[in-house]
Amino acid sequence: MECVVQGIIETQHVEALEILLQGICGVPRERLRLHEICLKSGPSLGAVASEVRILCDLEQAEPTWTVKHIGGAIRGAGAEQLSVLVRTMVESKVSKNVLRLFYALGYKLDHELLRVGFAFRFYRGAHITVTVSSVNKMLKLHSTDEAVPVTPGIQLVEVTAPATSDNYSEVAGAVSTFCEYLAPLLHLSKPGISTGVVPTAAAAAASLLSDGAGTTM
Repeated sequence: MECVVQGIIETQHVEALEILLQGICGVPRERLRLHEICLKSGPSLGAVASEVRILCDLEQAEPTWTVKHIGGAIRGAGAEQLSVLVRTMVESKVSKNVLRLFYALGYKLDHELLRVGFAFRFYRGAHITVTVSSVNKMLKLHSTDEAVPVTPGIQLVEVTAPATSDNYSEVAGAVSTFCEYLAPLLHLSKPGISTGVVPTAAAAAASLLSDGAGTTM
């Protein structure tokens, strides 16, 4: 399973966010260019809907493929009180023939996206990954070179951390604590809960850019 929160930021403030993340994380950023193909099960697989995401990492000299299945969120009073979403998730490295396999199993293409940006991976009470990316849609099937932004001027920020049924509360706490450092620039919440851009983002970004570097925390 994994803990996850999401938020949005205006593209003009992404440079400031990168400076802040660099100061907090203390690790180099990774470039991100990810082709995401979302497949949904056909009726032949039964009444229970199933969705998988095929991820192709285009930043590699030889593109690598991953299949990712995201299940439902955990339920209960404890889960409702958490500020992050805890959901089941399974992923595995696969070959480039994976699409052919899932089509043969009855899955159909639902949509595909191209995510372009950067990521930071580090340990801060949990193994946390922060991705900042523009989300682009394809005008033609698999035409990543012709992708256009879904929301021009806005980028998606996602914070994730792997967890287990035994430690998800601690991992959720670590993610929540980390998110507080980003509060001047953006607000992060459970996926599906839109909070918009932060009013203080412009002032915070200007301050970060004038300093030229984030503060190591």
